[in-house]
Amino acid sequence: MTSQQEASASIEAGNEKAARTLPFGDTRDFDDAGRGFVAALSPGVVRNDDGAVVWDSGAFSFLDDECPPTVNPSLWRQSKLVVMQGLYEVSAGIYQIRGLDLSNMSLIEGDTGVIVIDPLISEETAAAGLALYREQRGDRPVTGVIYSHSHIDHFGGVKGVTTQDAVDAGKCPVIAPVGFTEHAVEENVYAGTAMARRAAYMYGAALPAGPLGAVGAGLGPTTSTGTPTLILPTVSIDHTGQTVTVDGVTIEFQMTPGTEAPSEMNFYFPDRRALCMAENATHTLHNLLTLRGALVRDPHVWSKYLTEAINRYASRSDVVFASHHWPTWGTERLTEYLSIQRDLYGYLHDQTVRALNKGATGIEIAEDIQLPPAIETSWSTHGYYGSVSHNVKAIYQRYMGWFDGNPATLWQHPPVASARRHVDFMGGADEVLTKARKAYDEGDFRWAAQVLNYVIFADPDNAEAKALQANTLEQLGYGAENGTWRNFFLMGAYELRNGKVGTPTVAAAPDIAAALSVEQLFDAIALRVDGPKAWGASIVIDWRVEGGPVHRTQLRNGLLVHFDLDGEFPPADATFTLSTEDLHAALLGGESLPDLIAAGRVTVDGDASKLTELVGYLDEPDPDFSIVTP
Repeated sequence: MTSQQEASASIEAGNEKAARTLPFGDTRDFDDAGRGFVAALSPGVVRNDDGAVVWDSGAFSFLDDECPPTVNPSLWRQSKLVVMQGLYEVSAGIYQIRGLDLSNMSLIEGDTGVIVIDPLISEETAAAGLALYREQRGDRPVTGVIYSHSHIDHFGGVKGVTTQDAVDAGKCPVIAPVGFTEHAVEENVYAGTAMARRAAYMYGAALPAGPLGAVGAGLGPTTSTGTPTLILPTVSIDHTGQTVTVDGVTIEFQMTPGTEAPSEMNFYFPDRRALCMAENATHTLHNLLTLRGALVRDPHVWSKYLTEAINRYASRSDVVFASHHWPTWGTERLTEYLSIQRDLYGYLHDQTVRALNKGATGIEIAEDIQLPPAIETSWSTHGYYGSVSHNVKAIYQRYMGWFDGNPATLWQHPPVASARRHVDFMGGADEVLTKARKAYDEGDFRWAAQVLNYVIFADPDNAEAKALQANTLEQLGYGAENGTWRNFFLMGAYELRNGKVGTPTVAAAPDIAAALSVEQLFDAIALRVDGPKAWGASIVIDWRVEGGPVHRTQLRNGLLVHFDLDGEFPPADATFTLSTEDLHAALLGGESLPDLIAAGRVTVDGDASKLTELVGYLDEPDPDFSIVTP
């Protein structure tokens, strides 16, 4: 394995400047993050049933040392805060598990048990967190679960805190915002493979924890690697002001769709004077378009919902907490904290739109925009997870799309063809490498990375270019304040040196795939049709799924169309009658359709070979696609 580099003189100087100029004397965040500490998980290791480690808090113990030149000191500070691990008391009857996954798990004590908010990513880490709570607070049953929104780090560990049987028996309601299941499933299935591959970069999947590698993701230390699960909601929240009482605890909900997630909500505990902001107000600038990929979020409505939360709840609250980071106490302090967060998203939105209406492009606005001093000097607005740079580009994309309006960029060559032309224009690979080394030596790593990328895409076997690019990306990582930028840069360097690591996580875990509706299931299948291969195919299949209408799939012109039958239609080539479970098993679960037919679980009328033909037109997504090479 190729050894890593130390920080260059220019990166070291930049990090030293940050250490001198940022307000490190303000230690209130450390006071807040440590407040209410009850106990840590010791040792801080969580394993799965096979004994494999899915979480190791001790891997980040190096953060106890002084910040090295290879890490931006602001990111080092944030990382020290997010690795603080254990059970914390937020206020009377409200506790949090922090530092055992990317997210927090909150616990609200009721009359007979405890309500769990956002049970982490993995069944194993959630179970470990609940066990730690019970060691300190008694063996209280879980009497309710709340999913604040549709991202997997807020529901994936649910089977570590309750069971499907308990939910089915009415012992544990599962509460979520309207649209939760639809968005949770689609995000992890439709583009799940591509998102998971890029998430490996975003969270530094192959990077060893340490000063030369992973130091945290800004939002939390990293993602756990245990078993993601899902239990479908039993109670849907559909309007602001809706109130639910669970185990004697009154909860008032505020709907915030289109903010940090398409389906999200904040909630207020009037009897506790406590406000949970889900992931809408955390101690960082969040993502408007996460680097792993997602729908572009709307900072305009995000800002408006923060205003609504301030106006509805701030004056009646003594503490605000969220599903990441640490709480803020005191009505005046929490009001200012929420106001600064509101101003941050609103300012980025309004100033980006103002600039684009003057003709500036996303990349130009991102380079030029400056935050007001009061926002810039707040630690809670620093870009540890999102960044001003890529968020501004996301806002531009939301309004204007990929095209910057210049016809010269309307029909550019794709990356490989463009790279070959660039390298030829620059005088060939050797000349480009000479100039790239000069840029590297001068500390112009952004330009070095750009031109070296041309050489690599023009000549993927150029070992010298890949080695220099790895060094270049490494230096960019060492200087990044943003945790996910650091991980992207260092993962790029890692794969250039060592080859691809693929996707270490499952994009569509079984529980999530099983939650697909019939409509979503066929949407997912349609996305796998090899269009050109299927141009001449004509296949009509009806699906009689128990408990629902007849659903027709029709493959024509390389497109799989599907819809519920309503009225008179020509007969299908084949009709399959089966349960929803067996439909999943046949199409996504890997079970053999002939075996299901032989077992009597599926019956067929017509030409069963038509399904075999249809399956033959499907291809598999590639969880190992190239990122830093063509």
